[in-house]
This record gives sequence, structure tokens and C-alpha cells, in this order.
Amino acid sequence: MPTSRSVSQIKSALLHPATTSHFEIELELPSKLNPYLNQNGIRLNNINLDRLKLMCSEATLPGSNLATLELNNDFHGVTERHAYRRVYDDRIDLTFYVDAQYYLPIRVFETWMKYIAQEASDTGQPDKGDITSRSPNYFYRFNYPDFYMSNLSVVKFEKSSLGGIKGTPGSTLKYNFIRTYPISISSMPVSYDSSSLLKCNVSMSYIRYVLDTINDPPPTEQRGSENATAVEQAAFNSAPDYLLNPQFGVDSTGSMSRGAALASGNSVQQFEGDEIIGAINSNQRPVEAGLPYVGRNVGPLAP
Repeated sequence: MPTSRSVSQIKSALLHPATTSHFEIELELPSKLNPYLNQNGIRLNNINLDRLKLMCSEATLPGSNLATLELNNDFHGVTERHAYRRVYDDRIDLTFYVDAQYYLPIRVFETWMKYIAQEASDTGQPDKGDITSRSPNYFYRFNYPDFYMSNLSVVKFEKSSLGGIKGTPGSTLKYNFIRTYPISISSMPVSYDSSSLLKCNVSMSYIRYVLDTINDPPPTEQRGSENATAVEQAAFNSAPDYLLNPQFGVDSTGSMSRGAALASGNSVQQFEGDEIIGAINSNQRPVEAGLPYVGRNVGPLAP
């Protein structure tokens, strides 16, 4: 049976969609990687690391699926599938803008992959017998996984998730990727055609992710009741004395009680807090003391 909904309910449910352009990454580098970066001429202090995070122009929220076993013999003509494992995507793709000053994303992730393979440093002196990446006897020996794996987070938020921005409060999702490291860097073509932004596409491997929810807004019903209470209290605090006449049944919350007084044979309409405010803000002449208030934003009942 179809459900009847008001326009306000439809607007509340459909007119606040999440957008794809508000996100942020939080990148942690392995602690043993910093000395190797320094050996290769990369000074990655907190300022440069924050710049690297801001350069991420595109990220992919992860997916997962359940691996199932197929059962055919338990029931005649019925095929069942029982889940036995959760399977995560094998990687997350990140796209970075490349700055013209340091080419920071390219250098950082190239050096990170070089650290994983434990390649010879570029800063040695071949004339003194040091083995470098250009030496004829160049070698590599892969590092231990605990030394090159780290954690990565992708935070998805909305403009309304930030303080001081009008609109329905938005929640914040945080995808925490466990034991990540760069597994590939895509090729970046350059040409003499019309210039465009140079981007570095990096694929990060991980073993699983954990989803956190932070800054979760209160339920819509709760927000509505809180707002209604505030409106009613404001109406009572600013209402003139003639609107608080006991014969109208107006209580301390600013709401007119049921069973309003009768005058001249006509029933007085019942109002909630918003109608009281409408009466207060009305440009029409005020209701005289002792006269019942009838109708929405109309004058008093004629004596």
C-alpha cells in the first residue's frame, strides 16, 4: 500500500543529498621511511605532508563482497548460498595534483616504493666505492612488511558537517585502511598538445578497512521537537499580556490548550505555538483585553 507523505517530508528526505566533492585523506607514513626520504633528498616535514594531503583530488570509497558456498542437495530444486568470508577490494586508487615546485607526490611515492624494494640510495659516492642506483652492481632486497606498511584514512563529509554553515547537519564517514602501502604508480603522459594539469595516480594496497561514523547529527524527530520547544518558549517570552489571558488557555510553553472559551455563540479556534507567533508578528491591530482571539491573523470577535 503506498504511503501518503507531505511535501515537507519529501523535501526533508530528498533535498539534502551527499556530494562527491567534499572529502579529505589522512596519510600516515611509516616511521622508518623518513630517514630514507632524507637520504634521497626529500624533506617531508609537517607542512609538506599537509600539502600532499590537500593535493589528493580524487579517491575511491572502497567496496567489499561476501564469498559464498553453493549448496544444491539440502532441498529438492533449491539452490542455497551460504556466506563464509568477506572479501575486500584489493586496492584503493588515489589521484594527486602534481605541484610545479617539488613534484612532491611523484617523488614521495616513488621513493616509498623504492624503500619497499630496499634499492641502493642515490646519495652515495661511486668513486669511493658506494653502491648507488646507477652502479653496475646495483641490487635490491625487499624490506620486512612491518617496516613499509602504514595506515590511511579517507574522510567523507559535507559542507553542513562543518560548524557555522547553515543547512541540515551532515554526518561524517571515516574509512580507515589497515596496513597500506603503494603498490603501483600509473604512467603520466606528457605532450606538446594543449597543457592540462599533471596528475599522479597511485594505487594503495590494504588488507581491510574499518568504517567509523563521527559527528552523527541527531534524528530528525528530535531536532524537530527541540526546535518546536524553542519556538514555543520564545513565543511565550515575547507574548504581550493580552495574549496570555487565562480565558484563552495559554500555558507557559506558549501553546493554546484544547477546549477554548466560547464567546457570542462562536467557537474560538485552537492554536499552537506557531500561530501564537503569527498573531504576535501580525501587523493587524492587537486583540483587546477580554476579547477572545479567533481565526488566523484576524481581528477580535465583534462584541
